[in-house]
Order: sequence, then C-alpha cells, then structure tokens
Amino acid sequence: MQINLFDTARAAYLLPFTHTRPAADIRCGILTMRERWERYLQATASGSITTALLSKVFPAHYGDDNLYLNGNVFANVPLAIVVSNLKPGQALVQEETVIAIRTEQQLDYEAINKGSLKDFEPVVYKEAIIALKNVWDIFVLNDYALRADFELLTHNKTSAPIPEGIRIIGDPKNLFLAEGAKIYDGVVNTSTGPVFIDEDAEVMEGVMLRGPLYLGKHGAIKMGAKIYGATTIGHGSKVGGEISNTVFFDYSNKGHDGFLGNAVIGAWCNLGADTNSSNLKNNYDEVSIWSEHENRMIRTGLQFCGLLMGDHSKCGINTMFNTGTVVGVSCNIYGGDFPDKFIPSFSWGGKNDRTSYQFDKAIDTAKRMMARRSMEPSAEEIELLKYICKNSQQYN
Repeated sequence: MQINLFDTARAAYLLPFTHTRPAADIRCGILTMRERWERYLQATASGSITTALLSKVFPAHYGDDNLYLNGNVFANVPLAIVVSNLKPGQALVQEETVIAIRTEQQLDYEAINKGSLKDFEPVVYKEAIIALKNVWDIFVLNDYALRADFELLTHNKTSAPIPEGIRIIGDPKNLFLAEGAKIYDGVVNTSTGPVFIDEDAEVMEGVMLRGPLYLGKHGAIKMGAKIYGATTIGHGSKVGGEISNTVFFDYSNKGHDGFLGNAVIGAWCNLGADTNSSNLKNNYDEVSIWSEHENRMIRTGLQFCGLLMGDHSKCGINTMFNTGTVVGVSCNIYGGDFPDKFIPSFSWGGKNDRTSYQFDKAIDTAKRMMARRSMEPSAEEIELLKYICKNSQQYN
C-alpha cells in the first residue's frame, strides 16, 4: 500500500512555513506530521499530495492500493488502528474534515480538495482529533506533541547512560539520551515534562533545561543556555540564550544571548547575537498577527505569541521584533528600530529602508549556509524559491 499525505486549504493558514513545504513536513513535537504517521502505520516512506508548485519538490507516490492521509492531523494509536482497517473505497471523516481515503485511484490535490467524495463510503470517526489549523498551533500544540512523541519513541527502549554531574529534578526516566548524545554539567528538570536528546547532539556546560524539550540529531545547546518547555530544536540546529515554548525547524541557529518565546523558526535561519522578540504586549491584550492568506490582521486568541520566521531568513545583531511578528522566506533583516510586524518574503533591510532582496544574492547566501552542512538546494527547490520571490514583489 502506498501512502500519501495530502494538503488541504488549511495549509494556507500555516504560512510562511507552507510556502516551502507541505503541512505534513512541519515539525511539531519530536517528529514531523509525516514522520508520526509513518511510525504509527509502520511505513518506511510516503509521498505528498499538494499544490502543483510544491509537488515538484514533494512528489506523490502512487500504487495499486493508495492510502491518503490528512497532513494537518496528528496521528495516534486509536486513529492509526481505524485508518489501518479502512477498506478500498472508504473515506474516514469527521464533520467537514476528511482524515483519510483508501482507494486504487490516483488522486491529486484538486480531486481531494475540490472533487466530490460521493464515490467513497464514509466512515465517521467519533473520537477527538488534534490538528494544525493555524500557524500558532505549531508552538501551542508542541507540549502535547512532545509528550506523545516521547512516549512513542522511548517505549521499550533504554537511554544511554546519564553522565555524572547532571542534576536531575524529577524522574530520571524522563531524560532520554540517544546513542552518541553528549551532556555535561547542568540542571535538567523533568518534573515539568520529558527531555529527549537525540543522536550525536550536544548539550554544553552550565545549561538549565526544563521539559518538555527535544534536541534533534547533531544539534547543540550552547553554554549557559536557559531553555523552558515546550521547546523543540530541530536536527542540526544550535541555540543559546533564553528560549521558551519555541519550535526550531532543522539547521537553524540562535547561537547567542537574547530572548525568544512562543515562536516558530523555519529551516536554515540565523538569529544574530542579542536578538530579542517580544511575546507579550505591554497592555496584556490579545495578540493579532498578519495573515498572508487573508491579507489582513487576524486575532490569535492568545496572550503570548512571538516571532514566526520562514525558511532561509536571517537577522543582524541586536534585532528587536515586536509581539506577533511574521517574517517571510529568505529575508535579511537589520536595523536599530522594530521592523514591521509583517515582513514579506525576500525583504532586505529594516523598518525605514526595506527593499527587495535580490534573488541571486539570496540564493548565494542559502547555498553558502547549506554548504557548511555538505548540502545544497535542488533545482526544484531553487525554482520554488524563485516563484516565492516573484510573488512577494507586490509587497516591496
């Protein structure tokens, strides 16, 4: 059986992160939405049903028996059992949400989202589902996801030995070190949630960590860092300073002092030394953010909401971000004043001198950063970034 995770119209509410990936490839908790489905269904690989542009980077995998899964929905044991028992020609639904479809048909994005499902026998799922509906859900639901993923990944597994000198507050069983993980002296509080340090990751001296927390493969927490849960630090990312309830995607860096809270940082980002982001308004009012999809400010219902930064974006030293700032893809931000609360993709400069980031220079920067990890963007990824750049010119 071939598995594909499909995007829905809700993916547009997860911008700027779905500019460059399907919803299924958003990391929330330890795993991405895709990885979680694959583990619960014991699948080795899966494809994507997404927009025409993204499908060039994230193609579909078709076969004679196809299972289509909603990439916004969190997999869990009860849901995986029902999905596994679907018969060809059935669709698992809950009210207006299509959770899964099993069929021999090769469905595309239009067929799933705009086509008729009358040809499929509906199976109603009565248990509650948890899904990414809005961009802030990535950090809001991170606590739930970290705890569930920790239980999934550590079941019947034994942590590597915990070195002497580590002060653990709470149950030591809630600190899990994968093979090759390094942790030196510091304080780890597992009474607030589990802590998972993945393969070949390094926690340097003098840190203070509170769970739930995940440090990805080859990632690093630098000396003296103060990390509050619920925080995810993706593969290859390096962080320092003070961080609270933040999700870092892979290969992004916040290597120095400065505060970041209730935030999401995309892949291949870099925050300059002493970058600070507000996550609470001075009047304690509800935070509103710019919706690129709706082209207007929208209410989040949250009192705490910080920085939301798309892939490949960077900021200079001492950058200050207002509460609920949204930064697009491949921006270079600097200056001594607070930048605007919405910074379109491929922007260059600060509040008073912002202009367009020249595409060739932006790609050269991306290539240099990726080369440090022995990686490079594919031709399809470059074409995707070129489209994002062209589409963002309306703002600059």
